[in-house]
Amino acid sequence: MTSSNFATYLERNKQFAATDAKTHVPEVPFVPFKQVYLITCIDPRVEPAAIVGVQLGEAIVARNVGGRITPSMVHDLTWICHLHENKTPDADWFEVAIIHHTDCGSGLFADAELRRTYAERGGYDEETAAAMAVLDPSATVRTDVELLRRAPELAGSIGKFKIGGYAYDLKTGVLTTVVDPN
Repeated sequence: MTSSNFATYLERNKQFAATDAKTHVPEVPFVPFKQVYLITCIDPRVEPAAIVGVQLGEAIVARNVGGRITPSMVHDLTWICHLHENKTPDADWFEVAIIHHTDCGSGLFADAELRRTYAERGGYDEETAAAMAVLDPSATVRTDVELLRRAPELAGSIGKFKIGGYAYDLKTGVLTTVVDPN
């Protein structure tokens, strides 16, 4: 039998499955207990369970490069809004929290040569990739909050949820509110 990088997680899953934690999750799929939809980076240094204490069933966590708002993120959020409005009609609102962080690997999109070769491989086109770079998390999170607020797909739901923007500093571990949720 060959060793796997994932073997540790399979063992941890056995430990998890032996607890009752799995029985304490929301009854309605995709509608978390805390009514939070968190969007952040794929960077393993920005693990929501560790940096903000997200527990099983409390929040939806969506992750992509840079934690940026992409068409895919908008479509996913549109689905969640639809579910929220149709499956939990008594709930007044939920909150979207967008977190960008310092020293983000997406900043490498600022490197023209790396961006060009990525586009050649079939990644984002160069212009889109350049816009994805998180060099100043406070600036990019403001941009992404506005992208969500202006997304046509969310127009019918926009008054039913709040959107906040946050910057996480990898060196200090501090999460700062950049855009108040409203």
